[in-house]
Amino acid sequence: MIDQSILVLDEGTTSTRAMLFAQDGSQRGVAQAELTQHYPRSGWVEHDAAEIWDKTLACARDMVEQAGGPDRIAAIGITNQRETVVAWDKATGEPLHRAIVWQDRRTADFCAQLKNAGHEDMVRAKTGLLLDPYFSGTKMRWLLDNAPEVAKAAKGGRLALGTVESWLVWKLTRGNSHITDASNASRTMLMALDGEGWDDELCDLLGVPQSALPAIMDCAGELSTTHADLFGAPIPICGMAGDQQSATIGQGCLSPGDTKATYGTGAFVLGNTGTQVPHSQHRMLGTVLYQLGGERHYAIEGAVFVSGSLIKYLRDTLGLIGSAAETEELARSIPDNGGVVIVPALSGLGAPHWRPEARGIISGLGFDTGRAHIARAALEAMAHQTYDLASAFAADGAEWKSLKIDGGMAANEWMAQDIADLLDIEVVRPDFVETTALGAAMLAAVGAGLHASLQDAAAAMIGAAKTFTPGMDDDVRATRLKEWDQALSKV
Repeated sequence: MIDQSILVLDEGTTSTRAMLFAQDGSQRGVAQAELTQHYPRSGWVEHDAAEIWDKTLACARDMVEQAGGPDRIAAIGITNQRETVVAWDKATGEPLHRAIVWQDRRTADFCAQLKNAGHEDMVRAKTGLLLDPYFSGTKMRWLLDNAPEVAKAAKGGRLALGTVESWLVWKLTRGNSHITDASNASRTMLMALDGEGWDDELCDLLGVPQSALPAIMDCAGELSTTHADLFGAPIPICGMAGDQQSATIGQGCLSPGDTKATYGTGAFVLGNTGTQVPHSQHRMLGTVLYQLGGERHYAIEGAVFVSGSLIKYLRDTLGLIGSAAETEELARSIPDNGGVVIVPALSGLGAPHWRPEARGIISGLGFDTGRAHIARAALEAMAHQTYDLASAFAADGAEWKSLKIDGGMAANEWMAQDIADLLDIEVVRPDFVETTALGAAMLAAVGAGLHASLQDAAAAMIGAAKTFTPGMDDDVRATRLKEWDQALSKV
């Protein structure tokens, strides 16, 4: 019997990766390429969709070759930055505009108009989402209104709209499949959490033509097949999920109450609610966690817009650090933050505040403030933002007993311990922190029949973990929380 691998395409905000996994969850290879970030105006963030495809294909081909050819790939799993919108021409397969990234705030005024017109209650009740420019639907509307080529393609019946996984599947199949999965569809503001397809009322409200949208599919199964020309033979596509849902699966959060936090470009906390549609009373989001066999499982979600991107900002824009890893050494070099607090609202504040107009501040600067204080305050901001989410979850009756963490920033042991200390709960970090890709591999393994269920995939593919136990004095915690609240009130 041929030893086959699972190929995961992990489409992030700052890079694209192709990763090979064995059927026991061990990683066999990775190829990665950075993505260019475009900032045409303040608050606007764009990607080149053609660059996304070209670099994804190149990375995937590297991994297929490393595996020994397409016959050594059992299935492909795809996970992606969510809410990022691509518009392309169905006839040519070419993008019609730069992709509008999930961080982009250009539709804030449109969201405010819809909110002022009294539409938010209906949108929240149906989708579990708030009227915020974070979500995909208003980005689609903006493209139709402001990009002449998009409007022209819509008028001619040639327009395709989708999030990044839809774009990749279209290109992987040479236009034979225009599909999305239920987890990504639930982030568009165009699908009701308990609805089978696109919602007429929501599409009409945002003015998005359903003819341009992809078909909504399960997250695992025989979803599509790559075109034979791309890799030398067709490869089945058997798993798809948005990156945060995929990380939740990769952490084994498969039972109601299981909660994880991913610290990447942003920070995202998801708590499994099972087959019960979530309804938060404290401005958390409801989302589809995954759909299998037509049955949906849900989660409550809190989204923080700036996490790892703050460290990148300190490194690349301000030049205060040479590498992200340096922040841990700097944080350990001083006994406290020296009164410095960073509220990292560089692209607005997400949950539970939802203030798209907010901008970041560094509070408490003095002549004694050094690089170490700012680096430590940046890491502390991750714990504080997580604490705010934990408080909102608890108010919704979903108090955390422990927290599983992952993502690139979770490798920072000082930060992991600080989160445990501030929240006063155990924090568990898997030895293999790339759980987003692992979740996609698990879905693809189930979709290809390599494992009978996600529970079986979790038992076979998820490895060991490290636990961080809280040890902060109550008075230190109280001081930290007071300083954070004071800084937050200035934003």
